[in-house]
This record gives sequence, structure tokens and C-alpha cells, in this order.
Amino acid sequence: MNMKNINPLIAIIILATFFLSACESESTDKPSAQSKSKINSKKEAVENSADLKRLFNRANSTFFKNRVVTATQFGVSEALAGFHYQSEMNDYSTAQEADFRAQLRGISNSLKELSTADAGDDENRRVVADIIDYFAGDDRISIGYIDPWMGHSAFLVNQINGPLIDIPNYLINSHSINRMADAEDYLERLEKFPLMIKTIESKLKNDAQQGWIPPKIILNKTIGYLRGFVKLKPAKHSLVTSFKQKLEKLTDLDQNKRQAMLLRAQDALEKGIYKGYLSVASILESYLDKATEESGIWAQPQGAEFYQYSIRKLADTDMSPDQIHQVGLTEVNRIIGEMDQILKAQGYSKGSVGERMTSLNLEDRFLYPNNDQGRNELLTELNKIIAQISPKMAQQFATSPKYQIEVKRIPVATQDTAGGGYYTPPAMDGSLPGIYWINLRDTKANPKFDLKTLTFHEAIPGHHWQVALNMEQDNLPFLRRIAPYNAYVEGWALYSEQIAYELGMYQDDPFGNLGRLKAELFRAVRLVVDTGLHAKKWSREKAIDYMESVTGTEHGDVVSEIERYMVWPGQALGYKLGMLKILSLRELAKKRTG
Repeated sequence: MNMKNINPLIAIIILATFFLSACESESTDKPSAQSKSKINSKKEAVENSADLKRLFNRANSTFFKNRVVTATQFGVSEALAGFHYQSEMNDYSTAQEADFRAQLRGISNSLKELSTADAGDDENRRVVADIIDYFAGDDRISIGYIDPWMGHSAFLVNQINGPLIDIPNYLINSHSINRMADAEDYLERLEKFPLMIKTIESKLKNDAQQGWIPPKIILNKTIGYLRGFVKLKPAKHSLVTSFKQKLEKLTDLDQNKRQAMLLRAQDALEKGIYKGYLSVASILESYLDKATEESGIWAQPQGAEFYQYSIRKLADTDMSPDQIHQVGLTEVNRIIGEMDQILKAQGYSKGSVGERMTSLNLEDRFLYPNNDQGRNELLTELNKIIAQISPKMAQQFATSPKYQIEVKRIPVATQDTAGGGYYTPPAMDGSLPGIYWINLRDTKANPKFDLKTLTFHEAIPGHHWQVALNMEQDNLPFLRRIAPYNAYVEGWALYSEQIAYELGMYQDDPFGNLGRLKAELFRAVRLVVDTGLHAKKWSREKAIDYMESVTGTEHGDVVSEIERYMVWPGQALGYKLGMLKILSLRELAKKRTG
């Protein structure tokens, strides 16, 4: 078996299994002359185990002190975080970001130097060291920032993620208010928000001085988001309206105090946060003349090196961009052949598969009305699909997560630049469920035959099943429980679509199965367009034309997807490459177990 080609987590587990098997085969009868050596070894093992625990705790506190809002997202205890974090905000200044990454590298090096006799300790040591390396980023390149999900990310401010998009969402959806102190913490955060924006501005300027400026089309989209963020009157903004809803749960809070707190929240938005967003928008506008018209990361200083790094971390492969591109083309041809057979069997034989899928996407029988009633019907259908597959999980899995899953619409404020759907994990204490977010800006982008597959990917048995079960493993170090290995996480979610097929969820549903293959085709196309953009110097328009013509996906969705890949080099590779690796490991397991 070629261990270097296996996902790090799985390789380590396999190695640990071999290690345990070897230990079990050794004789336990040792000569008495070695008793002193055994005592000393046992003492050293105990000391190393204590050192390991201290390093794990140090890793937790370092991570959460630098990403305090992530602690809120996961609902971790103050004991685990190492401090009271609910009133704090992140610092993205150049010096702080460099110090954060240096601290992570120090912890990783200490873990690598530590020797551990226990196989379980050794496995945890190696995995956590690898996770910390993931967060420490490429030590050759100082631009960008450390994202708690994607690791070293190229652009701190962009149209789809980053603190100016993510943190408001986390405050709205994850900052629980169960007592007055929680409400005070929330207000403190709103009032510290402008200070955080100042640190973002300083890092933005530092990166620009190094020549790292997003492509012009991305700047324009991001400016549009930032200016759109401040359009609503503060009292109508979701940072205030969600706060108002949470305050209603505090039954001992009198009306005057409640009103005073709401006015304080509105004041924080109007006088601080809104001005900060407009300030960042002005900075980006000043970069428009300097920004490149090129679409790929190759056009940035050290861009080719950063892309190869991103391939290694986000796709977990040593393949070259050319090799990945060819895998994509091969998979595209295979999947198109399967789709063609289904289409012909249903009476659709004229035109390319992409053209026929475009035609299907416009048929009224597959569409919900593009209004509030249609959106509510669509959300009802998603919950129905979850209810249908949940009882079938016992056929494939011995355990089920204790955490609940909830379906929500992506906020209107961010829907124009967001993808079709995504998942956010539950709070550790179960106070908040895992959330499957769906983009409903245009119901035409979600034809009925696509909904099953998207739900299996984002919810069950995809991200929710995987992430929630991992979070429950309280015998593992915390960072391992939330490990964001992209190729594993996204590869599993794509593999889950096939599991659902094997469970019979598409039986007597040829159009639903067509939707499944369409989704798999979409991920194969990503291998082609991501490497096309970032290594083969494709234009944005060429990538859009290719994806739209091959998949038949609605134009607006394709545009959002391609612009997503432009700011997330390598991330889109993890889906298909991860799925292919999981399938190969499954075949290996079948052969080994018979």
C-alpha cells in the first residue's frame, strides 16, 4: 500500500492499527534485569503524556485567542478556550496575524519533537500537529489570513467570505443570549467591531503593498456587498433584529432596559460598524486602477507557489495542476455518458447534455414559484427529504449524531454573492443545531430534481452526519474534533450523495438521479476550471462558458461559482479528489475484509 497517497487522517489511523498489532504480538515476559528500565520508561511516558496534554491545551487557547468568534461559533467552554471570550473580537493586523502563525508553528514543532509511547497519544500528536500546520499556513507567503475553516486564505476581504461577512453571521446565528451578561457581551462586541475593522484595513493595505490585490471583478463585487451591508436603517439590520428576538427570551428584562439596549446596538451600527464598512469599500475602490484583469492566482506575486501549496492542503494531493485537469476531463466524459443515457430514456435526445439540462431547468414542472410561497414550499421539501432518509441511516451507520439539523435560508444581505448551499456546525453543548443553508435568491437555481442531492450533501449523510459525529468524540483533542480537512470533509459529502443512491433514495426517480449525476458532474468540472483559472491562465469568461455549457447550470449560479474559485484557489478540488480517494479506500477495505 502506498501510504503517501492516503489522506493524512486515514494514513495515521492505519499506521496506528499496524503499530497496535505489532505491540500485541510481542511477549510480555521481560527479564527482571530490565525492571528498572521499564520503570524509567513508564515515568517518561507519563511525563510525555502530561506534556502532550499541555501542548493540546496551548493549541486550543492560542487558536481561540486569535479567533475568538470561532469559539462562539462552536460554543466552547471558557475552560477550553482559556478565557472569557464572548465579549471579544478578532484582530487581523499584520503583526498579530504573523504572531498567530508563528505561535502555531512553535506548537507544531514541539509536538513533532515529543516522543509518545502510547499508540493513541502518538496518533493524536501527529494529527494535531498536522492540523496546526494547516492553520499556520504557507511560511513562504505572509499575505491573506488564517480562516478557521480553510486555513491560509489569499484575500482577507472578498465577496464570499472573510471576517466582514462571516463574523456578522456568527454573531447573528451563534451568539446565544440566555442572561443579561450575554446581552452585554453582544453589545461590547458590536462596539469593538470598528476596532476590528481597523485591523482589517491595516492588513489589507499591507497585502496591497506586496502586490496582493484581488482581481478587478472581485473588487467590484466586494464593494457592492460592503455598500449593500449599510443600506438598511440600523433598526432593520439583522444584527439588531436578531438581538431584539434574543432579548425577548429574557423574561426578567424590563421594557425600558430592553429599549435602551436596542438603541445602543443601533448606535453601534450607525456610528461605528457602518462607517467601517464604507471605509473598507473606499479602500477597495482606490485599488481598482491597480487591480489585475486576470482571473487566476497565478497573476499574484508568488501566485503559482501559493496555488501548489493550496493544492497540497485543500486537495490533499501531490498531483500537478495538469494531472488534476486531466482527471477532471476524464470524469466529465464518464458522467456525461451516464446522464445521456437517462436523458434519452426520458425522451430528451437533441443537443448536448448541457443544452438538454438547460432546457430541463426551465420546465415549469421542475420549478417552485419565485416568490415567498414558492420559497416556503421549497424549504418544506428539504425538511421532507431529511425525514425520508433519516430512518435509512441505520442500514449504513452504527451510530447517529445527537445534534439536530435545521434548514435555513441564506440571509438576503449575502445571497447575491453566496453559493447554492452550505453547512455550519452545531454548538458543542447542543444549544444550537447544525444548519443547512440554502440560497433562495432565485428558485430557478434550485429545480426540484436537484434538491435531494443538495440535501444529502449538506445534511444527511453529508456534512451534518460527518461533522456532528466527529464533534461528539470527546476522547479526542478538541482541534481534531473540528478538523477542517477540505478533501476529507468535501470528499465525504460528495461520497454521501452516492451512499444515498445506494440506499435507494433515487429509486423510480430518474430525474432525481439525473440531479445527482449533474451534481457529480459539477464537481468534476471544478477540477477543470480551478486548474484552468489558476494554472492554465483561463479568463473568468472562459471558465464560465465551459461550466455553463457542460453542466447546463443556471447562468447566475455559474458566475457565482467561478468567482468563488477565483478567491479560493484549490478549495474546489477537494470534492471530487476526496470522493475518489474515499471510493478507492472503500475498495481496499472490501478486498481486505472479503
